[in-house]
Amino acid sequence: MRTGARAAAWAAGLAALLVVSVLLSAGIGPVAVPPLAVAKVLLNAVPVPTAVEPTGGVGMPLGLSVPRVVFTDLDAFAVSEKYSLIVMSIRMPRIALAAVVGFALAAAGTVMQGFFRNPMADPSIIGVSSGAAAGAVASIVAPAVLPGGLDLQAAAFLGALVTAFVVYAVATEGGRTPVATLLLAGVAIQTFLGAVVSYLLLIAGQSVNDALYWLMGHLSGAQWGEASAAALVVLPLFGVLAFYAEDLNVLLLGEEDARSLGIEVERTKRVLLATSSVVTGAAVAVTGVIGFVGLIVPHALRLVVGPDHRVLLPASAVAGATFLVATDTVARTALGASELPVGIVTAALGAPFFLYLLRDREVHAL
Repeated sequence: MRTGARAAAWAAGLAALLVVSVLLSAGIGPVAVPPLAVAKVLLNAVPVPTAVEPTGGVGMPLGLSVPRVVFTDLDAFAVSEKYSLIVMSIRMPRIALAAVVGFALAAAGTVMQGFFRNPMADPSIIGVSSGAAAGAVASIVAPAVLPGGLDLQAAAFLGALVTAFVVYAVATEGGRTPVATLLLAGVAIQTFLGAVVSYLLLIAGQSVNDALYWLMGHLSGAQWGEASAAALVVLPLFGVLAFYAEDLNVLLLGEEDARSLGIEVERTKRVLLATSSVVTGAAVAVTGVIGFVGLIVPHALRLVVGPDHRVLLPASAVAGATFLVATDTVARTALGASELPVGIVTAALGAPFFLYLLRDREVHAL
């Protein structure tokens, strides 16, 4: 099967799995909603063209008009108002945000694992998540030190981008950025930012609980606006990563071989690093630090679909969306009336998987 057909087949299968997980997740909670009712609610919310109205066009001769398509909600399926409110106002914003963030983290993790040629790499490997954490905790504990009174999401996003820039600047010398130097710089910056976060927590006083809750990673209180804003950043940048998927395949051979095959290695590395950093920063800024999604999903999918990033990247991204929707469902329902931060659930699943990777005899090979 050709690569394009394989990618389409995997994307279709995983997208169907994502749809199923969304229908089930939206129905699970204190008030159970049957999957069929969830499907009806979602279909009712779909805008469809229902009429074409003539409107006057600027500069058009008198008597002529430009047709305008009018969209309204489908509203064709009978479903109770209670179900509609629960699904569309309470559960679906959270599910949508989980899907976007899982998509982003898995896509960034796939690129980082290919970039560093190590299946134990994840989106936080160059310190982006630590930078977001430092920015967010600073906005909670000491907002006066931030420029312009940035809110939490903006401070986290800015912290992620600044950290990525600093790591890249430290690791670059003479126009080249060795992967090993980049990795070591990322570890050093992560350690320093960990100390900054620890100090901020030490002086946090009454706001320490808010800071700790954010650091655990959570999706509670998600709004449609947050999911839409994250999607507007993540989805176009995913297109950039997908465009470089074949170049990433060539980089797996080594930088010298990639240059001999016509790849602009340094430019490709800059684009992949910058794009992955922004994608990760956008995800972490709205949910806090959710670990292991970018580690578990790409590695598991690589075992199934192979190392070709033209197939692996979209497959991992869609699987990441499904994974985080499923784990967040567990997080918000496992304890009944209260809920767990989803970062705890992903860490509980990810830590054993990480230990498995350490014992895997092929852990250093992609």
